[in-house]
Amino acid sequence: MGKGNQTFVDEFILLGLSQDPKVQILLFCVFLIVYFLSVFGNLLIIILIQTDSRLHTPMYFFLKNLSFADFCFSTSIVPQMLVHFLVKKKTISFARCSVQIVAFVLAGCTECALLAVMSYDRYVAVCKPLHYSTIMTQRVCVQLAVMSWIIGALVCSVDSAFTLCLPYQGQNVINHYFCELPALLKLASTDTYQAEMAIFSMGVMIILAPLFFILASYLRIIYTVMWMHSGEGRLKVFSTCGSHLTVVVLFFGSGIFAYMRPNSKVMSENDKVISVFYSVITSMLNPIIYSLRNKDVKGAFRKLTGR
Repeated sequence: MGKGNQTFVDEFILLGLSQDPKVQILLFCVFLIVYFLSVFGNLLIIILIQTDSRLHTPMYFFLKNLSFADFCFSTSIVPQMLVHFLVKKKTISFARCSVQIVAFVLAGCTECALLAVMSYDRYVAVCKPLHYSTIMTQRVCVQLAVMSWIIGALVCSVDSAFTLCLPYQGQNVINHYFCELPALLKLASTDTYQAEMAIFSMGVMIILAPLFFILASYLRIIYTVMWMHSGEGRLKVFSTCGSHLTVVVLFFGSGIFAYMRPNSKVMSENDKVISVFYSVITSMLNPIIYSLRNKDVKGAFRKLTGR
């Protein structure tokens, strides 16, 4: 059939993580647990911060925004993935695929910006403690949070526009478990160079720039902590920084692998496995790393449950 006679694709087939029925059942159980922990942890953090006045501080305000972004991030992907583990026809309409892309990219890009903002908050708290209250005012915190969501929306608009406006004719099998930009671009029936360059440029702004800022902030924090007289204080800060940086490296590292390298024509199994880390795992780890180990959050939880 000639290219001019091909009809536009109105649905896609997702190959998922495995074609083996037994493996799919196992993956369903694993991802169901991970998703439950992610939703429970993030919603719990939002509720605790919202209801306990002791947590109405800049750090927890940003954490509440991060938890909401994480909730949106995982919810845009995992429920559909769980359904596809149990059904034979693993299809998704073009409209639903578009909505998934917008929700996923918006939440993911906002999270990148929020992680940078949170590192700045920690930098001011550790390196300029006497000026913290005057620098991180309520107005500044709201502006930084709103700016993070605006940046996320801007990047999302550019990435989505360049990807979804391409013609998709004929081939409709996506070798992935969700509608991700690089995987979808491989099916476009036209040259994707401009779309790839647009996504790469947005990646520099929303992935590489925040990562550089975060690493610079934590290096400055570590340098300041080295001069602390209290050994216990140094150990506490190093423990906290180490946990935060672990999540940052996992999230940004896997994101860089997916979005900041040449777009090959074949989506490998390694690509799909690596995308699990930034699309599913980090949303579960963030509540644990950033707050559930915190004594203030534990106190708020005991207060909420009446213990």
